[in-house]
Amino acid sequence: MTIAWYGHLRLKDVPWFAKLTLPAIILFSWGIALLEYIVQIPANRIAFRENGGPFSLWQLKVIQECITLAVFTVFATVLFKNEPLKFNHILSAFFLILAVYFVFKE
Repeated sequence: MTIAWYGHLRLKDVPWFAKLTLPAIILFSWGIALLEYIVQIPANRIAFRENGGPFSLWQLKVIQECITLAVFTVFATVLFKNEPLKFNHILSAFFLILAVYFVFKE
């Protein structure tokens, strides 16, 4: 979702992409999001405890948020050099890691 939601902000510098209208950019982003959903939905169904998987609904959500943050961090630091990674960003990531710990704690 990171690329679908934020990729167009960097792609505006690509000549062919810069010519797209907002509805075309939305459709482009939906296409990217569709690819993620094609993978994410089956993964959640397989991993969900009530379907025989090892994770509760809460655990799945916290895992997803941490993966999203990790992907976004790489994405933002590589493609958006004018958006520096600051201490408060690192601290918030640390708290999400704590969330993983607590959601898995019995």
